[in-house]
Order: sequence, then structure tokens, then C-alpha cells
Amino acid sequence: MLLMCRIIRSNPLILPVLGLAAFCMGMSAQSAQSPPGVFNNHCRTCHSVKEGDNRLGPSLHNIYGAKAGSVPGYANYSQSMKTSGVTWDEATLDRFIENPEQVVPNNNMKPYKGIPDPAVRRQIVDYFKSQQAAGQGGQQGGPQGERQQ
Repeated sequence: MLLMCRIIRSNPLILPVLGLAAFCMGMSAQSAQSPPGVFNNHCRTCHSVKEGDNRLGPSLHNIYGAKAGSVPGYANYSQSMKTSGVTWDEATLDRFIENPEQVVPNNNMKPYKGIPDPAVRRQIVDYFKSQQAAGQGGQQGGPQGERQQ
């Protein structure tokens, strides 16, 4: 402890650096828990990331790695979503968020047309992956992927 005090006194810039490092570590832990703005701007109207919180669309809790059309308690999937055989991995999520109709034709995501910006899609997919990486995974059956018409 005494050594740490001496280091801090001899280098006045160390405190701001340590503070910034602690802040950044806290931000990355928080990002796995709170949806990013892009999710809120593009998805939250119809979806939640809370387990069991099905809205117009199914909960997207633990979507990464889950089978499409299988959220317990959500009854409004299209037949095409239920029988798609899709598992939501990085590439499939990206393509679906870009253009749902190309991945699962005749889905119930209308009038949603997709997000053309790859950077925005990347942030959403990274958020879904971070939920699983942060230990928020484990829901059997998984998500999801569409909302009711």
C-alpha cells in the first residue's frame, strides 16, 4: 500500500489513467446488461431482451445460438419461422437484421424492412453475443426472430 501511494505521488497522471481504466471496465460490464442505443432505436418497439417479456414480437433474450421460432410463451410465429431450421449465429443474425425476408421468406416481421448499415447491425449482433458471454445465456429453446403482424 505504501508503495502504491509513493507511485501515485511521484506520477500525478496515474490517477486519471486508473480512473479511466476503471470506468472503461465498468462500461464493458454494463454493455452486456443494457441494450445499446441501436437496439432501442431499431428493435425495442416490438422486442425486449428480458427473458419471458414477449411483446408484439418475441423476447430476444439469449437469441445468439438459439433456434428460430422457439421462444416459450410466444404463439405468433409464422409457419415459415417455426420450420426455418435457422439457428441464430453471427452471420445469420446479420443477414436477418439486414433483410428478414431473404433469410426467412413469409415471416411476420412486416412492415420491418431491415437495417442496411452494417455498422449498426454489428452493434446489435455484438450485443446479443455479449449477453451470452456475460453469463446471461442458458435459456432452453432460445429465440425468436419475428414479431406479429
